[in-house]
Amino acid sequence: MSTIAKSKGTHPLLAKYLTELALHPLRTKSITTGTLCFLQEVLGSNLAGTPAKVSKDSSPLVRILAKAHVDAKAVKMAIYGFLVSAPLSHLLIGLLQRAFAGKTSAKAKIAQILASNLLISPIQTSAFLGSMALINGATSLDEVVKTVKAGFFSVIRISWVVSPLSMTIAQKFVPIDLWVPFFNAIQFVLGTYFNVRVKQLKLAAARKERLDREAKEKDRKE
Repeated sequence: MSTIAKSKGTHPLLAKYLTELALHPLRTKSITTGTLCFLQEVLGSNLAGTPAKVSKDSSPLVRILAKAHVDAKAVKMAIYGFLVSAPLSHLLIGLLQRAFAGKTSAKAKIAQILASNLLISPIQTSAFLGSMALINGATSLDEVVKTVKAGFFSVIRISWVVSPLSMTIAQKFVPIDLWVPFFNAIQFVLGTYFNVRVKQLKLAAARKERLDREAKEKDRKE
């Protein structure tokens, strides 16, 4: 059991979580990440004001879920978090922590940040974009590759800004036992923010397209 979980000042729920994390790390991370990815999609749709898609013939339960944006994409995001994001992160971060275990010098900390940015972030970014392409309907390898190429540098630039800052904060102020919930919290906040922004941009583009189409139709009638 982790030393944090044993601490008297630790909240019982956090202590329980850290105990599960120590005993069953991959399972706990997968459940956590799957849940957070699900919530990111649901919150993102609600905060962005995405219109709910529901049939008039749907049952009351289906209508309630649709209005709350608990839909197929949210479920797919949960599956992505559970089966892809968490296991990949568990493997890569585990390798990084083992490579720098016991090394506390300034050079070692800088090397850890560089390794995270140059080795881990590109792999995670490619996996994320490829998975999003499939979730959004890509049906061929070519479509997946195009999506990864199109979004790679936009996403990796953000990662290269956030990752060093969060890693520096973790190294200085966060006990290593709390690194997983700490980074989960950062990823959840940022993921929800970018989810909202992307949805808002899509809504704005769709609104502009509709207004342009209506203006053209009005001009033809005149």
